[in-house]
Amino acid sequence: MRKAPITIKDIARALNISPSTVSRALKNHPDISQDTKDSVNKYAKEYHYKPNTLALSLRMSRNNTIGVIVPEINNYFFSSILSGIEQVANKEDFNVIVCQSSENYDKEVRDSKALIATRVSGVLASLCKHTTNYDHFQDIIDSDIPLVFFDRICIGITTDRVVVDDYAGAFAAVEYLIQTGCKRIAFYSSPLHLEISKNRKNGYLDALRKYGLQVDESLIRVCDTREEAIIITPEILDSPKRPDGFFAINDHCAAGILYAVKLAKLRVPEDISIFGFSDGELAKACDPMLSTVEQHGFEMGEHAAKLLLDKINDITHGQFSNKIVKTNLIIRGSTY
Repeated sequence: MRKAPITIKDIARALNISPSTVSRALKNHPDISQDTKDSVNKYAKEYHYKPNTLALSLRMSRNNTIGVIVPEINNYFFSSILSGIEQVANKEDFNVIVCQSSENYDKEVRDSKALIATRVSGVLASLCKHTTNYDHFQDIIDSDIPLVFFDRICIGITTDRVVVDDYAGAFAAVEYLIQTGCKRIAFYSSPLHLEISKNRKNGYLDALRKYGLQVDESLIRVCDTREEAIIITPEILDSPKRPDGFFAINDHCAAGILYAVKLAKLRVPEDISIFGFSDGELAKACDPMLSTVEQHGFEMGEHAAKLLLDKINDITHGQFSNKIVKTNLIIRGSTY
């Protein structure tokens, strides 16, 4: 019985390396070491590897389309990012397909597979907050499709990333609360496996430590929606040592805190100060308007699209970038 021809994945398994590394080694890519190239080519020759001509023809037939996987389209921050992406892509005659994961891991996986099947030229992605397995993103890379993460990133996959300076933004916000008189500051976070959550929490903690304030773990909660904040906040307000300030992971969460605080007949900012993160339209619609950390979503989208197009056009030659977008504070009526 005739054996089936070996594939790139067969070579990868045999040599304990990724399929994308095998693919690049066979193409003499400058980012792959000579030892790895030699091992791959030796194995390929020994076992009579032949390129899949159908797969190659499909790869060459990719159109001028990039895919974007985003958690929420109706979120001001993500819609701002999409605007930045589209502006850069359209200038270069690229179309944009937007997939909304709706914070659902299974949907995110299906979106990734659909973009691979559509043969997009590249993918921009921001993780669903429940994602802890990243195989579907590795599949994108293994399909020789350039991938760039933005905002919610995966550090376990080597690729380009664009993030805001979450640590510095959080530190500055909490420092401002302290400098305006707050002594007990609560922090509401997204799930702590996310890099943005880790970095913002570290900024929060370091600001407290800088000013000698005690870290109270009971004031740190995983809560990142308006609805959750409305449920959780009354319990914290009823505690014997009530906080006099809140720092929220996003403006939606901050708006929920504000609603709960006002429902408890407490004054903002006289009794409690509230600081959000994002500076979307919601922050201006609250009464009082929210102090917040401005993330510059449009700028993030521009950077992400430029990095991806450089990858598609092979300008960066296997080099990877980690672009950090600076933040700034917007002070409004929810703080002094």
